Amino acid sequence: MNPRIALLSALLAGLALPLSAATKPLEVLLVIGGCCHDYATQKDQLKKGVEARLNARVTVEFVDVNDKAFTDKKTRPVFEVYKKADWGRAYDVVIHDECAADITDQAYVNNILDAHRNGLPAVNLHCAMHSYRWGNFGSPVKRGDDNAHWYEFIGLQSTGHGPQAPIDVQYTDASSPITKGLQGWTTINEELYNNVQILDAKELAKGNQKIPEKKDKKGKVTPAKEASAVVAWTNLYGPKKTRVFSTTLGHNNGTVGDERYLDLICRGLLWSVGKLGDDGKPAEGYGK
Repeated sequence: MNPRIALLSALLAGLALPLSAATKPLEVLLVIGGCCHDYATQKDQLKKGVEARLNARVTVEFVDVNDKAFTDKKTRPVFEVYKKADWGRAYDVVIHDECAADITDQAYVNNILDAHRNGLPAVNLHCAMHSYRWGNFGSPVKRGDDNAHWYEFIGLQSTGHGPQAPIDVQYTDASSPITKGLQGWTTINEELYNNVQILDAKELAKGNQKIPEKKDKKGKVTPAKEASAVVAWTNLYGPKKTRVFSTTLGHNNGTVGDERYLDLICRGLLWSVGKLGDDGKPAEGYGK
């Protein structure tokens, strides 16, 4: 074939491809596992949900604490990927969905945070907010202290939650591309995480929960009450102002698999990597 004709044919073939096929997929690392949740199911829900919505490839790092080979406390899942000095180099963004409340190895945690200090974007889900904590973490931490580093990364300090009950989610920042056009919704039974203190987080959504009256075995009655807390936010972390999106929602499978939840997460993910338009839509080549 004439070389010029061959070149023209190749160019035309390239133009015929969908833009998403010509755009390199986002490399997403999902770190998931630990106590108290059905992570075996949720890892698949999240991978499928992200890849169905975005031009992305999700790599899963899963520690199954229910496996017989796991012999430590379920609140101490150690992820091999974090032991490498350059663990985040191959990825565009990391989804932290681990539940690791009793991991107190500061060198290990600092190695995780170093990747984010150096500019690796992050998405934090649910129990990631209650991980990597030590010292008097039940009280407001002081910026710069060794037990404040994870909270500084998240942008908000949370230490616990009330009973499972539906949460009324209302988006409070309609100007953010993450929330633009999204409608508030009410979850199934979920855990409303408290806000001990807001550090540098920028609120996106609040959750309101009606907690029913409770009577203990001795007949003592705790009156019904209403609780409110920030449930979704953004943060700019470290010297490079790394973009970090977080939501405390996502305890039960019914929430993790909810289209509204997955839409929110995917918008937060795109925002974190700078691929979300001001109109709330993916940048060209990154949506499906």
